[in-house]
Amino acid sequence: MSEKENNTIDENNEEINLEEAEAETQAVENELDLLQNELAELKDKYARVHADFNNIKKRLEREKYTAVEYANEKFAKDMIPVIDSLEGALKSVEAADDESKAEMFDKLKEGIELTYKQFITSLEKHGVTRVSHDEPFDPNIHNAVQSVDHDEIESGEIVQTFQTGYKYKERPLREAMVVVAN
Repeated sequence: MSEKENNTIDENNEEINLEEAEAETQAVENELDLLQNELAELKDKYARVHADFNNIKKRLEREKYTAVEYANEKFAKDMIPVIDSLEGALKSVEAADDESKAEMFDKLKEGIELTYKQFITSLEKHGVTRVSHDEPFDPNIHNAVQSVDHDEIESGEIVQTFQTGYKYKERPLREAMVVVAN
């Protein structure tokens, strides 16, 4: 083989290698463009999801604040009729003359009893109940302010209640002040 033929073969090989390299470079550039587009789409998607998350978080915080702020609204609405009953009782006493005051006392007592029942019912409706005095002494809901010897009642039983206790659902609001038998 002559030197001229070898040069021609080398030039052809270089052209083939150059074409292959250009084709490979083009393929890599195309793949790079695809990956850059995919990365840009994923970044955009991430930014949107992150913004949605932050918006949901802020909305939930506002809703939580509103729920806490107005949690007692139903309770307050149920107390309004009790106030109305007490105001009505006060007005009827003020309007009574001296002759009807004796009669008014019985009606006032009856009105106070009805208002008391209405108040207890409203409290119970919202989960506030009275601490029972018929059950054995429980230091979680009773406060023993005194202990006495008693022949008819077993030791640890409640003899007398000085102040009624109240619970909200199962949590004590105020312990009952009681006298316990020794």
